[in-house]
Amino acid sequence: MKNITVRDTAFRMGKTPSFVRVGLQLGRLPFGTAIKLSSKWTYYINPYQFEQYIGNIEESQKKL
Repeated sequence: MKNITVRDTAFRMGKTPSFVRVGLQLGRLPFGTAIKLSSKWTYYINPYQFEQYIGNIEESQKKL
């Protein structure tokens, strides 16, 4: 699987890129990590964990 960008992640979640960035920075989103290098943040989104997370969201929405 190729890398997933913050922008693509946000689009698929129906959220803003800022939402994803802050969620990763605070450790609230379980599918990636954010690391601060000097004054810039860098983000890694694990494609497999993200797909599992999205699948879990979709399944829970079906139950509503």
